[in-house]
Amino acid sequence: MVKISEIIADMQRNPKGIRFDDLCKVCDFYFGEARQKSGSHRIYKTPWQGDPRVNIQNEKGMAKAYQVRQVLRAIQRVEAQDDTTK
Repeated sequence: MVKISEIIADMQRNPKGIRFDDLCKVCDFYFGEARQKSGSHRIYKTPWQGDPRVNIQNEKGMAKAYQVRQVLRAIQRVEAQDDTTK
C-alpha cells in the first residue's frame, strides 16, 4: 500500500499524473470522509470559513491537475492551522 506522504510527493512532482483513487485517499486522510460521493465528484468539508470545501473530480480514473494543486494548497492550510493551535 502506498503511503500518504508518497502520494503527496507525487502530487507535488507531477499534478497531471495522479490517479483519482490516490487523491481520494489523501483527501480522506486530511479532511475525513467525503460529504458527497455521487457521480464523478467528491466533495470534502474543510475546517475554515469562506469556501469550506474541496471538490475533486474523476476523469477516466485520473484526477484533474488543477484540483490536485487545490488539494495541496488546502493541505498546507490545514497543516498551518494545526501548527498555530499547538
